Amino acid sequence: MKQDRRNFLKTLAIGSAAQLISAKSRGARGLYSQTSHDQIASIAHDPLRPEFHLLPPHNWMNDPNGPIWWKGQYHLFYQLNPHAAVWGDMHWGHAISPDMIHWKHQPIALAPTPGGADSEGCFSGSAVVLDGKPAFIYTGVQNAPPAETTLHDGNDKLRETQMLAIAEDSHLLRWKKIESPVIATPPQGMVVTGFRDPCPWREGDAWYLGIGSGERTIGGCVLLYRSHDLRHWEYLHKLAQGKPNGKVAVNPCDSGEMWECPDFFSVSGQHCLLYSSEDKVFWTTGEYDAQQHRYTATRTGVLDHGSAFYAPKSFLAPDNRRILWGWIRETRPEAQFAAAGWSGAMGLPRVLTINSEGQLEMNPAAETAKLRGPAESAELKAETPCKQTLATLRRELLIPLDHAKPKISIRLSTTGKAIWELLIDVPASLVTCGDITFALPPTLRPDDALRIFIDGSVIECFFAGRECLTSRVYEVRPGDTELEISLLAGESFRVTQWPLEAISPDRLTT
Repeated sequence: MKQDRRNFLKTLAIGSAAQLISAKSRGARGLYSQTSHDQIASIAHDPLRPEFHLLPPHNWMNDPNGPIWWKGQYHLFYQLNPHAAVWGDMHWGHAISPDMIHWKHQPIALAPTPGGADSEGCFSGSAVVLDGKPAFIYTGVQNAPPAETTLHDGNDKLRETQMLAIAEDSHLLRWKKIESPVIATPPQGMVVTGFRDPCPWREGDAWYLGIGSGERTIGGCVLLYRSHDLRHWEYLHKLAQGKPNGKVAVNPCDSGEMWECPDFFSVSGQHCLLYSSEDKVFWTTGEYDAQQHRYTATRTGVLDHGSAFYAPKSFLAPDNRRILWGWIRETRPEAQFAAAGWSGAMGLPRVLTINSEGQLEMNPAAETAKLRGPAESAELKAETPCKQTLATLRRELLIPLDHAKPKISIRLSTTGKAIWELLIDVPASLVTCGDITFALPPTLRPDDALRIFIDGSVIECFFAGRECLTSRVYEVRPGDTELEISLLAGESFRVTQWPLEAISPDRLTT
């Protein structure tokens, strides 16, 4: 059973879940809140836990928040429950890195304020620089009477408002919250399906802000606001509007009547809008009218075809690359990840561009090459599959796609049983992985390739820079998992692999 970022709300009144929310006063500044030495040791030796992806030392992680480059460091914040490995009691975790690969954990950046507008959680948001200081704009939630609730997913007890916090030091360790919400309610007269995940940008002498929202029977949307100081906002109109998918669902995200985590930006001289809904992430590219402040999508697609990638957030690196982070969620039963003591990971940094045809392109950041050990190369022949037992579950594969139009199988097996298989049929422009099927780009370029990153239970695949697939595989075991690459049709060619280094000695990524 998948545990998405909202399903936990339906269980707040059941068993220990309610106790998690009431526990927010305990250990809010610590990363190891009430976790024993034995539990930490167990997590550090869990073979399913990634070793070069960012994740907190333990407990629950979801959406990336407020990525920013500041004073020579990359800062990445994220949704964190410091008390358990299930969703609830949302704080903002914090990690820093010189290269987006090697991370050091920092104290929790934001915690709910008892009695405040974020008393029931500091939900997702963004970071900008205001008057020389980094600032967070994020969604705070608190209990409210039915007439004032905005989060309508069957639980209907929380009011969402938009909050502001300003950094008080250059290391971004201390944050001063503005006590009152800077946007307290949705637009007048609008009955929303949600009101969260603010996405700001600067345009001329003003700030603009998109907020994820939607309406029943009308569809998900992004609400557009304008401000000159981040504190006082005026509602303009909808930046973009979607349509329902025709399903009847308690949770409007399932029916396309709510868009979560919008991200609106320009790249490669064009504009892009990302949003999360219907259990996946959609990308759109299109035209933005800077006079009327309206966006019209002209092309759309799915950002990642797997069921594990959700709620991404991008930022501009100091070299002007548009970098995207995404939450890699669990796809195993909640009881299993709760018992494991950890849940979720951050995807590898992806560089976004838009080609001349309006297609969003995604490639792993060049910094990932820092993880590589010595290259290993082998010729792949139809009659001789490449087989190897993985002593560690850290691997990168590079497979050419344009060469001789091959048909390839990449398979992982444990104790002789196939646990994951990827089929790439280049002549048919088709990719299959379990019950997932999608098309390859119909025209391949000379250097187009498939890049696969294996890290514990996480597998991230990049197809010719234009399609992605993230999988979770929980049957992998180091020393007992075999990687097999088979050429099913086409001429022989060379496959390159690299062993990848762990970013910490104990899987705690700090």
